[in-house]
Amino acid sequence: MNKRCLSKSALTLVISTLLTTHSVLADESASNTLSLKDVFNLEYAANPVVTPDGKHVVYERRSMDIMTDSMRRNLWTIALDGSAHLPILSDSKNHFNPVFSPDGAKMAYLSSKEGKVQVYLKDLASNSTTRVTDVAMRPSGMSFSPDGKYLAFAMFTPTKAKPLFNLDFKPKGAKWAETPQYIDQTNFQRDGVGMKRPGNMQIYVVPTIGGTPRQITSGEHDHAGTIAWSDNGQQIVISANTSDEADFDMLNSDLLSIDVKTSKVTRLTDMSGPERSPHLSPNGNKIAFVGNEDNGKSNQLSHLYVMNSDGTGIENLTSELDRSVGAIKWADNGKGVYFSYDDMGKKSVAYVSLSGKISTKTSDLGGTSLGRPYTSGDYDVTPKGSVVYTASMGDRPADLAIVTSKGKVKQLTDLNGDVFDHITLNKPELLELKSSVDNRDLQAWLVTPPNFDPKKKYPLILEIHGGPHTAYGPSYSTEIQLMAAAGYVVLYGNPRGSTSQGEEFANLIDKNYPSQDYDDLMDMVDAAIAKGYVDESNLFVTGGSGGGTLTSWIIGKTDRFKASVVAKPVINWTSMIGTSDIYAYMSKYWFTDLPWNDYEQYWNRSPFSLVGNVTTPTMVLTGELDVRTPMSESEQYYGALRLQGVDSALVRIQGAYHGIAAKPSNLARKVGYILAWFDKYKDDTNSEKKED
Repeated sequence: MNKRCLSKSALTLVISTLLTTHSVLADESASNTLSLKDVFNLEYAANPVVTPDGKHVVYERRSMDIMTDSMRRNLWTIALDGSAHLPILSDSKNHFNPVFSPDGAKMAYLSSKEGKVQVYLKDLASNSTTRVTDVAMRPSGMSFSPDGKYLAFAMFTPTKAKPLFNLDFKPKGAKWAETPQYIDQTNFQRDGVGMKRPGNMQIYVVPTIGGTPRQITSGEHDHAGTIAWSDNGQQIVISANTSDEADFDMLNSDLLSIDVKTSKVTRLTDMSGPERSPHLSPNGNKIAFVGNEDNGKSNQLSHLYVMNSDGTGIENLTSELDRSVGAIKWADNGKGVYFSYDDMGKKSVAYVSLSGKISTKTSDLGGTSLGRPYTSGDYDVTPKGSVVYTASMGDRPADLAIVTSKGKVKQLTDLNGDVFDHITLNKPELLELKSSVDNRDLQAWLVTPPNFDPKKKYPLILEIHGGPHTAYGPSYSTEIQLMAAAGYVVLYGNPRGSTSQGEEFANLIDKNYPSQDYDDLMDMVDAAIAKGYVDESNLFVTGGSGGGTLTSWIIGKTDRFKASVVAKPVINWTSMIGTSDIYAYMSKYWFTDLPWNDYEQYWNRSPFSLVGNVTTPTMVLTGELDVRTPMSESEQYYGALRLQGVDSALVRIQGAYHGIAAKPSNLARKVGYILAWFDKYKDDTNSEKKED
């Protein structure tokens, strides 16, 4: 095999050509297939909130701003019969997180319209707006008091750093080097933020007519998330981890009742795992929440519990459901709770009565994960039990839809017809197969190129999800569709370790990752080849985060792929434990001991141990600011590939954390680099030929 490294100039030329023409096509013009430029034309619906009268829904219309390279969030409303689709706040600023007062007369929301994000209050009768806060930090998690006179919210509250040492003789006007950062926190950095400043999230209360927010929680622990007021407005229920060992007992959190006047704290729950997302019933007598006991495994199911408002009488309403639940909401009559859960690659909305009877309302929740086809989605419920949700349609991002209590479905919006109505793309096709390891049922999906002809042969890209405890599904994905538009058949699926197929399936890789998930992925490739339209000599593989880890593991075990792109991977578990922002979590839940006590289990599961086998041309691609799977992981892998003489390249996405696709241009760049690398090694002589 030729192990000469691809020259930097050659790769740059390929990338430049791809991004200049905005073409990701095999044999179709940019006018009728999805292109990189279309990334900036995408919109989707998110965070629907039904108005208290049950006749309209307010939602966030999210779009891409090509001038600021960011996502814009505006507020729109539409009647539940699909009429009167109108903007509430729609301009170049961000307006988001609408919350209605209990009487329905006012709407609070967050906005950047005057610079920093603040809380605003809109009186719906007079259409007047009040700026409620003037705070230095960004508020979150707003919640109205029962009488509508106060708003509670969470906000980061900095504290002064206490340096161990300072030079005290700096002359006035002297220009010295920056003062060193003195760090004595266990969790001193967080991906997406960077270095964690001294301080914590705290709860505040402010009058809705405006005024000075009053801090009602304190201490060296974070108090944030869902905020639930008691029926009399005298207490606030929140979730917090106030353990003395919170930095190392990171999954643990309890529900706390905070006296609004005195700040007295009463602990309501004391499970070993996380209790979170408290919601009071309409009459205030019960609290629904999500939680679980900590069993020490890397994947743990979250259940829906209900208890009395004083913390007594805890009942698990979903003990028979082998799936994690989330996004809980009380029914208006207080007789049950709505929730979402993932099942076989799809996200559903269900209802459970207080007796534990579960009924599914829709399995089409999704469409809000633009980059890759992860399960996703938001919903709300009308007073009559209809569910308004972001709909997953497979071939475009989320629109709003409504399903009545009798099961009748109606689409409410069409936000992407201007982009998608004139282009050709194919929905994901389910591929069901058995694992060669233990004959388990596996799920995968195939997305074929525009104008697909099953009699032809196409190159294939295997795209692997991260996590690894998460799930892909038949949702729209910009990255997958751009790869298909470039003429590739794209394969993705849920190997063992994925969620949505039960706790046992997810924990097949507990303290054993990577392992037989490799075999599951190879089985998926074999099943795709068996369809007859995949060119077996033109196979490619990529994945990000946990998918990047598996990609590097795969090319260390087989040479069947012509090229690979390893995105934001873990390469060496020992060095990852020493540099990641989740090192305390990983060492506790993913391994049985610390690396210096049991080095072999870390080494045996590290792709670095297999790098000597690699011959596959490989690009390594990571965000420059990533601290979840730090850049040092990619650098050491790239260095090892160069030492091996493997054709290789390293792409450092500037200004990007672990979530590379947070900026639209970086989503386009990521796909552009992947396709340019694969196109470099693709053999077109064997592809798209008619079978005999």
